[in-house]
Amino acid sequence: MSSPSLGRTRRGALIPTIVTVIVLGYLFSTFAQIWTDKLWFGQLGYGTVFSTQLWTSVGLFFGFGIVMGVAVAATLVASTREIRGASRTSSALLNRYRDLLGRRLKLAIAIPAVFFGIMAGVTGTSARSVFLAYAYRTAFGVQDPRFGLDISFFVFEYPWYRYLDSFVLGVMLLCLAIAVVVNFALGVLSSENRPQLGSRRAHAQISVLAGLALLAYAVNAFLDRYGEELQSSTLLDGLTYTGDKAQITAHTVVAVIAALTAVMFFVYARRPGWRIPVTSSILMVVSSLIVGVAYPSVVQSFSVKPDEPDKERPYIQNHITATRQAFGVADTQIYDYAATTSADAGQLSADAATLPGIRLIDPSMVRDTYEQLQQVRGYYSFAPVLDVDRYKINGTMTDVVIAAREMDQNGLQNKQWNNLHTVYTHGYGLVAAYGNRRQTGGEPQWLAADIPTVGVLTADQPRIYYGELAKDYVVVGRAAGQSAIEFDTPGGGDATGEQFKTYDGAGGVGIGNAFTKALYATRFADVNLLLSDRVNSDSKILYDRTPTQRVQQVAPWLTVDSDIYPAIVNGRIQWIVDAYTTSDNYPNSHKLSLTGAASNQMVQTGLSANDEINYVRNSVKATVDAYDGTVTLYAWDETDPLLKTWMKVYPGTVQPKSAISPELLSHLRYPTDLYRAQREVLARYHMTNPDQWYSTSDMWAIPSDPTVDQSANLREPTYYMSVRWPTASQNGTKVPGETSPQFSQTTVYSPNNRQNLAAYMTVVADAASKDYGKIRVLRMSDTQQVEGAGQAHNNILRDEKVASALRPYLNQGSAKALYGNLLTVPVGGGILFVEPIYTQRNEAQSGAFPVLTFVVVRFGDHVGIADTLQAALDQVFSGDAGATTNENAPPTTTTPPTATPSTGTPTTTPTTTTTNQQEVKAALTEAQQAFTDADKALAAGDLAGYQKAHETAQAAVARALKAMGG
Repeated sequence: MSSPSLGRTRRGALIPTIVTVIVLGYLFSTFAQIWTDKLWFGQLGYGTVFSTQLWTSVGLFFGFGIVMGVAVAATLVASTREIRGASRTSSALLNRYRDLLGRRLKLAIAIPAVFFGIMAGVTGTSARSVFLAYAYRTAFGVQDPRFGLDISFFVFEYPWYRYLDSFVLGVMLLCLAIAVVVNFALGVLSSENRPQLGSRRAHAQISVLAGLALLAYAVNAFLDRYGEELQSSTLLDGLTYTGDKAQITAHTVVAVIAALTAVMFFVYARRPGWRIPVTSSILMVVSSLIVGVAYPSVVQSFSVKPDEPDKERPYIQNHITATRQAFGVADTQIYDYAATTSADAGQLSADAATLPGIRLIDPSMVRDTYEQLQQVRGYYSFAPVLDVDRYKINGTMTDVVIAAREMDQNGLQNKQWNNLHTVYTHGYGLVAAYGNRRQTGGEPQWLAADIPTVGVLTADQPRIYYGELAKDYVVVGRAAGQSAIEFDTPGGGDATGEQFKTYDGAGGVGIGNAFTKALYATRFADVNLLLSDRVNSDSKILYDRTPTQRVQQVAPWLTVDSDIYPAIVNGRIQWIVDAYTTSDNYPNSHKLSLTGAASNQMVQTGLSANDEINYVRNSVKATVDAYDGTVTLYAWDETDPLLKTWMKVYPGTVQPKSAISPELLSHLRYPTDLYRAQREVLARYHMTNPDQWYSTSDMWAIPSDPTVDQSANLREPTYYMSVRWPTASQNGTKVPGETSPQFSQTTVYSPNNRQNLAAYMTVVADAASKDYGKIRVLRMSDTQQVEGAGQAHNNILRDEKVASALRPYLNQGSAKALYGNLLTVPVGGGILFVEPIYTQRNEAQSGAFPVLTFVVVRFGDHVGIADTLQAALDQVFSGDAGATTNENAPPTTTTPPTATPSTGTPTTTPTTTTTNQQEVKAALTEAQQAFTDADKALAAGDLAGYQKAHETAQAAVARALKAMGG
């Protein structure tokens, strides 16, 4: 039998062993995280980012930790210096604590010092970005209106000074509390020692610490003076009359009083009693309440409120100027536009180049169409909202609705480890369609489709290892002689059956040795990385594979736009990511939530104050290669002081703007989130007159989206499309319109609490244009009301022709109408509304997807509906719009593909031979005439005639296809 003492020994050794194992496990886990981060950054070529962050964090940890640890240790040493000679107290508990402290004095000093030092060090590392921005700050070259300081003081210096002062104040208050508690516990500080209230050493120590804390508070109050330009009030964000005339003065007075009170504590550190310092402290608190609270309240209530517009006028002007500058809308041009409502034949002749750019394929609507026709297999998927880009097709820049066919592992039937991490590793190819064309059945007209990709837009490397849906890590690479195991295509080309491939790209971190495997197994808490034979000497691990994630990690100082998009650049699929430099410390600028502004929700909930900004620049355009994950950062706004600062922090990580290739430049566009933030700002800050701004007499509102259920509470989105700026007037002078359209992002405003159209705003979104970023607004005439998008949508639905056309679909119960993006276009001297209408079989029927069935247009009080935009426009403009939409343009140079059947077998559109060209021409002529007859019948309300003519047209189209070999 084991002795009781041996059992106690074993139990006594168990606890230290468990603690040791836990500590070692934590240390190894931390090391695994740090070392694998080093490998990841090194593989991407951003090792300087990792090293700068690491060593800065280490420096801050030890800097703040040592200061805190030394301060706590010094306080404890000073407080326990007379521990052995201290008299006994009447409290037995305090006497026991003092005896215990005397036996373990060094340990009692070391443990709190180390603990609080570690806590301060860890907290200090959170200030890494603040410190780096301060250390490498760049001047703005613009001064604030109150103090005459460069804006860089508020953006870079002020946050660091506040952090340092808060830290010092925290250290002093902690040390003061420790000194009071320890001296009281030792019996040195006791109410029994009146009137001296303790020994001379304790008295001096506590007095000095209190004085130092008050000095830190004085500095804090002094810094509050500058903080007034960053404060928010019920009127505005920034400096107000009360802040200038009362609060700044109050902060100065409080700072002086706190400094004088600190001096009193220093003076009485060597004198008995605390009556005078404590009295000074009480007076400081009372004075702070009077000067800092009561006085500003009196000024606001009795001086400002009765005459607020006049008192606040210069401050409102400063606020407007700062806001417009901080959000990049200072150069916005506003034009007056007297929109006509009459529709005459040939009225759109001047807009002939604009009409082909009116997008009928709604990216938010046709995602299910893409899924059904181009998903190919259930484990492929597309982004929830497709993207709009531009490509040169047949020599013409054409708007394209595009999406990446990514691997969606949620669609796998067998989700075991090997499938998730070694087999289904990547997606395949882009799917693209014309933005303004459709097939006969309403499906998109493809520019790229199928697996392998067939069509005009094909990439040399179509595989997508990095994408929006690539959430988990994958292991790639096979040893020599091993067969490929990565699923590549479900079949196609000359091969039969499923095809497999071995990754040969530059992406990923080598994971071939046991040590690296162990590190990644620890990082991902996945023992399979150690046990699986599929992880071999040639294996690499690909992780952090979403483009947004990769850009944020290599450039932690950037805020990434929520709308990233794929493009084919130099034969490779590249994800294009817009990124911003932001600040919430631009003096006198309006604050808003970038996330909230970018969202389409009318009512914002769950937003954090940390998300608020009052300065933003689209300073960086980034690309992420879809095959090897390479991240490239390009400086875009090279004048931005924040960008200059961070380029000094992380030298060599951002390429100059001149490094952007012409092909990449053709795909860059104005970012969505920035434009929506500017939209929100200009709703009020288009008013540059302080009195008008104060009264909100010309306040605009972002209207709700009329095409969705109003209970969804969604704002109308911004839209990418090609727009020609029309003739308008500015300051009474007529300004000619542009001769050709430009790729733009557009939006509309309504008057506050009204539904009519107040203004139409665009920004030139084509990065290759010299006008890129130019924001212009068409302000509707005050003398004639122009209907807004919601009113236009309601009037469209009430129109008898529209109701008659939709009735067969809605009354059957087997289908439903879906309303696409309601586009607002300034053409023909007025405002044209274009709304594609999709129909979809009942959702209970498998395989249902939206197809473009009708196009509705409204101009003034005139409504046209047809199966093409051209026909609808001709209805509105007396049978002849005066321009063509090119919806039925000749085939593209490379024959576009048709939809891929569910079997995944690729098919292409047949081409016309010379022997049957006349037959094809005759059939198409007959079809065109039949479509015209159908439109006329529909306009007359003759549904039977419409149906008969439509069937005749379809039969003619079928004959034409047959003659072409289809």
